[in-house]
Amino acid sequence: MSVKEKKRGRPSGISRQLSADKIIAAAKSLMVDNGKIPSIRQLAGSLDVDAMAIYHYFANKNALLEAVTVSLIEAIYEPKDNEAWQIELMALCNSYLSLLQEHPGLLQTFLGMTSTGPANVFVDRFYMAISSLNLTPEQMKDALDLLVDYLHGFAFSLECGGAASGLTIEQVEGPLHFYIRALEQHSD
Repeated sequence: MSVKEKKRGRPSGISRQLSADKIIAAAKSLMVDNGKIPSIRQLAGSLDVDAMAIYHYFANKNALLEAVTVSLIEAIYEPKDNEAWQIELMALCNSYLSLLQEHPGLLQTFLGMTSTGPANVFVDRFYMAISSLNLTPEQMKDALDLLVDYLHGFAFSLECGGAASGLTIEQVEGPLHFYIRALEQHSD
């Protein structure tokens, strides 16, 4: 009986060709397949390396989680300056909800993180979308808080109820139009 040995510790540069990007890509793929963030052991197994090799690229599991989450959230829609802010905000919200739906468990991971890196990506894009409005900093923060709370609640409902509930991302449009009308009234 032969046992496949894995080299422990730092991966050799030529033979493994392991990189932070490959680790992140594998983690994202496993996340889609399993519906949750993979363990370090699962990730190492899929890459055919020892678990300690991953720690050569990431100081700890939290650093890996942040990198994976930031990588995922950077894929959401980035608003453009040349379009109507209402359209841009709707596209951002739909893109964010689609990302959360495609990666079950991402929202729970995201909300459980202590770092703000992934949240900052959405916040920056939200401010880009509404930059043409004449809102005070307090109004902008209130608008952001309300929208994020709504989107997260909607995402949880999608995840919990699934297709059986009949809830779809398209059903977010009516409430978002109502939210946008409220922002328009505050910006005058």
